[in-house]
Amino acid sequence: MADPDMSVTPYWELTFDADGDVDAGQRDRLLDGVGKRGVVDLVVFAHGWNNDRSGATRLYSRFFAPFPTLAPHAELGYVGVLWPSMRFSDEPIGDFKPVAVAPSRPALDKNTRHALLEVFPGRATIVEQLARLLDQRPDEGASLEEFGRLVRLLVEVPPQGPQGAFTADTIAEGVPEGTPGMLCGDAVTVCADFATALAEVEGGMTPAGEPATGESSANPSAVMSGAAVRLPQAWDGAHELLRQATYFAMKRRAGTVGERGLGRLLGQLARTAPNVRVHLVGHSFGARLVSFALRGLPEGVHGVKSVTLLQAAFSHYAFAARLPHDTRASGVLNGQQKRIDGPLVCCHSRHDSALGTIYPLASRMAGDARTVLGLSVNSLLGGKWGALGYGGVQAVKGTRSFKLADALKAQLPTSGCVNIDAAAVVKTGGPPSGAHSDICHRELARVVLAAGRIT
Repeated sequence: MADPDMSVTPYWELTFDADGDVDAGQRDRLLDGVGKRGVVDLVVFAHGWNNDRSGATRLYSRFFAPFPTLAPHAELGYVGVLWPSMRFSDEPIGDFKPVAVAPSRPALDKNTRHALLEVFPGRATIVEQLARLLDQRPDEGASLEEFGRLVRLLVEVPPQGPQGAFTADTIAEGVPEGTPGMLCGDAVTVCADFATALAEVEGGMTPAGEPATGESSANPSAVMSGAAVRLPQAWDGAHELLRQATYFAMKRRAGTVGERGLGRLLGQLARTAPNVRVHLVGHSFGARLVSFALRGLPEGVHGVKSVTLLQAAFSHYAFAARLPHDTRASGVLNGQQKRIDGPLVCCHSRHDSALGTIYPLASRMAGDARTVLGLSVNSLLGGKWGALGYGGVQAVKGTRSFKLADALKAQLPTSGCVNIDAAAVVKTGGPPSGAHSDICHRELARVVLAAGRIT
C-alpha cells in the first residue's frame, strides 16, 4: 500500500482510459482496501493537463502533504485519478519558477510531439505534418488553412464514439452547444486572434502573473513590458490553436471519464463501503471530470460529501438553470450540485491567464463574431465564454462568495455553490497560462477539509 513517491497513506490509484473504462485490479484494490484500512473520509483528486503518471503522482503527493497535520485525528484515505491527458512542454506545473517565453510561438518540440502521439495514438503522420508547418511557417493563406484542417483531423472533429456526448458545457432547448469556432472557422482569422491574445497576455503580465505596470495590456503590439516590438503575425497563433484544440479534446475526454468511469465506480464504492464519505477534488480539466462524475452517480447514492474545483477549465455557466444571455439555455450540469451531500466549492483566481484570456477566445461558438480584440479583463470575467476557474460559478441562485482568508475563518455553507477567490495564493506563473497550475498550497488543502467538514 505504501508508495515511496507519495506523501500520504493509505493511497490508491485509479487509471481510466479515454472512454472511461477503469483498471479492474486498481478498482478492486480500492474497494477492498477502504474498509480494511478503516477509512472514514476518502479524498479523490483528478489532475488536469498532465503527460504521465509520474507528473500526476508528484502533484498528488505535494497537494496531499499537509492533510495529515491539518486533520491529525481524521481517518483519511487518498485516491489519485489517472486519465489520458497532456500539457504542452512550454507550460509550467506545480510551484515552478516562471518560464521565459519568446515573443513568437515555438515550433513543436520533441517532448510535445511525444505527448501528442501518446494521447492521440495512430496519428503520427498528422503530428509530423503539423510540426513541419510550424517549423517552416510558409504563407499565411493556404498553408494556415491546411494547418487548421490537420488540427481538426488530429482531435477528431466531429468526435466519434462515446466521447461525442461530452463536448458541450451548455444546452439550448435540448440541443448541446456546437463546436467552438476555432475548430470550424477560418484558420487564418482564428490564428490571428490567438496571436493577438498571446501578445496581450505576454505584454500585460510579469513572470509572476501580476499585471505589469507602465505598458497597457490593451496594446496588442506590446509583446513584453517595455519592449518596442513587432505586431503579432497569424503563424504566432498557430501553435496556440493546436494547444487549444488538444485541450478541447481533453475537456471532452474529462466528461467521458467522469460520468462513465468515476461516477459509476463511486456507485460501486457506496455499495461496498456505504459509510465512507467521499470528497472530490479536481484541477483544470480534472475539475470537469469530477463534476461529470456527479452525473454518473447511480440513483440513491449520497456518499459524495463535497466537491472542490481548483482553476476549473470549463464554463462558469455549467451549473446554471438559465443563461443570462439566453433564457432558453441551461448549463450541461444544471442541478448536479444537488447530488452532493455538501457544498460545491469553486476556487478561482484572476491571475489565471489560461482561463482569463485564452479560454474565452477558444470557447467561442461558430458564428459568433466577437474576437478577443479590445476585450478587457473585466469583460472576460462576466462574458459569455468565461471559465469557472477565472470568475467562479455564475448564474446559480444562492451561490455564496468569499475571499480565501474569510473562507478559512468562516464555516462554509453545508450545501449549494460556493465561490472562493483564491488569488491571494494562486498567483505565480508566466505566460501563456499564468497561475493556472499554482495550486499546491496549504490554504487550498484547508479549503478541501472545510468543504468536507473533515475535522
